[in-house]
Amino acid sequence: MTKLMSVADAIVKCMELETISHVFCVPGESYLPLMDSIYDSQHIKLISARHEGGAAFMADAYGKATRKPGVAMATRGVGGANLAIGIHTAYQDSTPMVVFLGQVHSKFRGREGFQEVDLDQFFGHIAKWTVELKDAERTPELIHRAFRIAQSGRPGPVVVSLPEDVLREEAVMNIGPPVDVPSPRPTSEEVEKVERLLGDAERPVIIAGGGVIASHGERLLVEFAEKLHIPVVASFRRQDVFPNNHRLYVGHAGLSTFPSVINTMKEADVVLAIGTRLSEITTQDYRFPTTEQRLIHIDIDYDTLGKVRNPQIGIVSDATSALKELLTINIDALWGDWTKSRRSDYEQDMLKDLNEDEDWIKMRGVIQTLQEKLPKDAIITNDAGNFAGWLHSFYCFEKPNTYIGPTSGAMGYGLPGAIGAKLAHPDKVVVSLSGDGGFMMTIQELETAVRYGVPVIALIFNNSMYGTIRMHQEMHYPERVIGTELNHVDFAKVSEALGVKAFRAKTNVEFTKAIEHALASDSPVVIEVLTNPEQISLNDTIHSIRQKSKQHN
Repeated sequence: MTKLMSVADAIVKCMELETISHVFCVPGESYLPLMDSIYDSQHIKLISARHEGGAAFMADAYGKATRKPGVAMATRGVGGANLAIGIHTAYQDSTPMVVFLGQVHSKFRGREGFQEVDLDQFFGHIAKWTVELKDAERTPELIHRAFRIAQSGRPGPVVVSLPEDVLREEAVMNIGPPVDVPSPRPTSEEVEKVERLLGDAERPVIIAGGGVIASHGERLLVEFAEKLHIPVVASFRRQDVFPNNHRLYVGHAGLSTFPSVINTMKEADVVLAIGTRLSEITTQDYRFPTTEQRLIHIDIDYDTLGKVRNPQIGIVSDATSALKELLTINIDALWGDWTKSRRSDYEQDMLKDLNEDEDWIKMRGVIQTLQEKLPKDAIITNDAGNFAGWLHSFYCFEKPNTYIGPTSGAMGYGLPGAIGAKLAHPDKVVVSLSGDGGFMMTIQELETAVRYGVPVIALIFNNSMYGTIRMHQEMHYPERVIGTELNHVDFAKVSEALGVKAFRAKTNVEFTKAIEHALASDSPVVIEVLTNPEQISLNDTIHSIRQKSKQHN
């Protein structure tokens, strides 16, 4: 399409071409022309959040849920700075995102204008690409390029700076075509190398990451694992990459992960890493793969290969394309006993007794209730926090696209993430899990959910502390508590003041009744779960950590 139009209108036409249905923002005067152009769009709905951090998390979750770019907008340096946490999350999580930031008038640049920040430099380290739009006629070129970069290779965030005067300029715009994302695949020689290396294996394991999810490769991963009978470990916060109830699933490489998962990663002789950057948490502080283990690393990003460990075989490929080629491999799988033992040990860890205090709600029971009550295709989002250990360990993700959590460990993600996911999939139940510390960082987005009628279910595990940091504080500085204690907040009352129906659960029976009410509601619901402050993590109490410290001293 070639037409005379304003820069703002051209940006909206480019977004429509990319089938973007929602954009998330806090409004600002520097990009009012863009908001006004969205007003005329029949295809894009603008979601105005209460904080730019919340808007960015919504966009990130929308991107994860749709596997298309999430779009966020904010104004100048102050809005951009608030939005930065979502950009960093999208960068570490490999989420496609395009961020539009209003900028000061072009003639005012370099004078320390109102809220002026050199935005493309500010975000250069945590974005795939940054650009300032200076020439109106180049608008389609640069916006199409932004969407291409956000989705191609390893997905990630792109930041576009928009001087307010440029948004109003008109030019003849050449819009289209939409972005066609390339899908590189392995060569036949590379597949033959993988076949030979696996043919010599005795204890292979697959570590599957977000690249499989981004390329819609979950079904092919199951087919490949079944063909060669290879056990599968999900990388950190990618549990839905492989059905957890499958006989070949052997656990999640995350925080406080089961001993059986550590043993699988330690005892394997060949590691086939597909679509994972082998992050610090997935590799348990970069302990695995070891130099003695043979590594086959398949990733769509050149720079990811060899960043953690130099692989025996490194293949640049889209995960789905790679799995299609790997299905041509024909070898005799002689590791049946190994595979069975890894699943058996994992199942034994799942049955271990947690010794939860009888006087408090049992967290394992909460997860069991969610398992029983939620539909199989329900989407769960969560914050950072030790409460997530129970979810990661005991919730069985059976279907793809049912889990959205920040691998960046960003607090405050759960609620806005749930809003973004629900807007992407209004037909699905969406539940967020947060601690009291994280929830307070984005609690204002409850009002956003009410205003737009987004019926998410928000669980708050309230122990009146920054629990994860308190755990580390007790481990390194036992009994020297500073900065980690919080006042008790009645989240039920606060939620109701924001227009949300709320419940408080002190027992598992109360929680079951609350979740049943929430599932029957067509409005946002908050369930505050009062948890035992002594039970600081899945495996430890404050007392047990202090006792260990005394024994070591």
